[in-house]
Amino acid sequence: MSNLTNLKSFQVSENHLTGHLPQQVCLGGVLENFTANNNYFTGPIPESLKNCTSLYRVRLEHNQLTGNVSEGLGIYPNLDYLDLSDNKLIGELSSKWGQCHNLTSLRLSNNNISGEIPSELGNATQLRECDLSSNHLTGGIPKELGQLKFLFKLMLNDNHLSGRIPPEIEMFGGIPSEVGSLSFLQVLDLSHNLLIGEIPEQVGNLISLEKLNLSHNNLFGRIPSTFDGMLSLISVDISDNQLEGPLPHNKAFREASFEAFRNNKGLCANITGLESCSSDLNHDVDQKNKSRIVIATVVPILCTLLLVFIVFGILSFSQRRKKNAENTPQVVVSDNLFAICNYDGKMMYKNIVEATEEFDSKYCIGVRGYGSVYKEKLSDGQMVAVKKLHPLPEGEVVDQKAFNSEIQALTEIRHRNILKLHGFCSHPRHSFLVYEFLEGGSLEKILKSDEQATEFDWTKRINVVKGLANALSYMHHDCSPPIVHRDISSKNILLDSDYEAHVADFGATRLLKPDSSNWTPFEGTFGYSAPELAYTMQVNEKCDAFSFGAVTLETLMGMHPGELISFMSSSSSSSLSASSATFSHLLVKDLLDRRLPSPRRRAAAEVVSIVKVASQCLHASPQSRPTMQQVSQELSTQNPPSVELFHTITLSQLLDSSSYTS
Repeated sequence: MSNLTNLKSFQVSENHLTGHLPQQVCLGGVLENFTANNNYFTGPIPESLKNCTSLYRVRLEHNQLTGNVSEGLGIYPNLDYLDLSDNKLIGELSSKWGQCHNLTSLRLSNNNISGEIPSELGNATQLRECDLSSNHLTGGIPKELGQLKFLFKLMLNDNHLSGRIPPEIEMFGGIPSEVGSLSFLQVLDLSHNLLIGEIPEQVGNLISLEKLNLSHNNLFGRIPSTFDGMLSLISVDISDNQLEGPLPHNKAFREASFEAFRNNKGLCANITGLESCSSDLNHDVDQKNKSRIVIATVVPILCTLLLVFIVFGILSFSQRRKKNAENTPQVVVSDNLFAICNYDGKMMYKNIVEATEEFDSKYCIGVRGYGSVYKEKLSDGQMVAVKKLHPLPEGEVVDQKAFNSEIQALTEIRHRNILKLHGFCSHPRHSFLVYEFLEGGSLEKILKSDEQATEFDWTKRINVVKGLANALSYMHHDCSPPIVHRDISSKNILLDSDYEAHVADFGATRLLKPDSSNWTPFEGTFGYSAPELAYTMQVNEKCDAFSFGAVTLETLMGMHPGELISFMSSSSSSSLSASSATFSHLLVKDLLDRRLPSPRRRAAAEVVSIVKVASQCLHASPQSRPTMQQVSQELSTQNPPSVELFHTITLSQLLDSSSYTS
């Protein structure tokens, strides 16, 4: 290693390497990427990394490294990603890490790090993910973490943190505004600590929060009424505290099991295992509800009267500007970056158009069936993807009410594996949608690139398949009405920097109406669409299941499965075509992408299980396909088939339920 003074990238992840890491790996001072995760390395962090200011990515997780974490690392102006989790590192967190102004991911979980969380960490303002869980941290939670306005995951669980939860928590992952904090925080885990006091009502202002775990602390008092408005909340655990009183009127609380509330002082609700709330508590709740009703009644009346005066005052001015008013953009926004930039729809429209120089082609990063996608940097530095819809042919009129209803439904979708729609702008000249920007690009693009495909290892591919299954299960079974995508393909699956899958491009989406036949013209991509759409034109959830099967095989094979889909679909029939019959004796392991080494151990077993599930989804009969909820549950099982099957089972045996039990 002493002669590699020009080394820029060192990648030896997921092997069985032992011994010490090369201490002079950054001898030339130009190293940018240092990746050696999932090995058996021991000893300290290489000493040459301390002054290696060129670093932008460090991944040393899942090793057996020892030594002092703060002494082994320095200040890195370009560092974007730091993961040292699952090692045996000691020492305290360095206050200097707050000077890493480009750091977006900080993962130090499962080590032996002690001391307090430095307040200076709040200066790393680009931080989106902070995982310090399973260490020996003490002291309180610094209120300065509220400066991390883009934070979406904060994991401080399994430490020895004490004191109260800071009221400034509503600012974690948020920006102050005239209407309160606009938070992006999705995951907050403070469980298994020594926190005391009441839960601050500001926690209920975390409007994007999906997972909340405050269990195994010493929290007391009642759960704030602000929790009623946490519509995004999916998972909650407040067990093993001293909490009392009624549970919030919130879907996450209503649907949680008793395990999420057990071992508290006196929580009550209509949940098995909890006492029913007493009349006094119900009376308090009724009084609060009555107060809310009064406020909800009086405030709109006062606002209406005020609006009337304003309307009369500007009526003449409005008439003079009638022509301009017709061209004023209508913006539908959710609580997100789009809303943060400006609350004036006309100004936001102007900013988007100016930033893309009237949607100049140099900003275009892709063209889809419903529009062109542009990459744009907002005024706060955040990157977004703007999809400008193709203009309608002259004389064609869109059903604006139905379209707005679908846009509104999509803004309410909150799932980690679904691309977030930040807002929608409707204007006679330009109509566009604003989405979060994912730097990983599409699954299709990654699989077509030999360089990117070799980095897209089996663990990542398996996780992409599971993420896609989870997203479709959520759309089909947790949304009301159910949402069918209709165009699931590798080009519409986007990946972030951690290879997490996100379903995108909802231009063909249909909201299933329970009392309707849901007939529709064909929408989708040939090679992925269910065969029944060619002759029935009836949309249901099983159409997405078929597309999922095709994308899953493509992910494992590294290319579109082509005629293999026909073989899978016709496997239940008595006769097979000559071309399809050639697949019958093909081993499952021979299907896989040859650009990667063969999967081993659990990954190999999971691949067999995934191919089996994909084949079921590709069944010619929609009724014989599993639901995506069943698929998601099957893929999350902890008991994959025997590894030996990977090396011996053929496709025909896999498709024969008598020879394989999933």
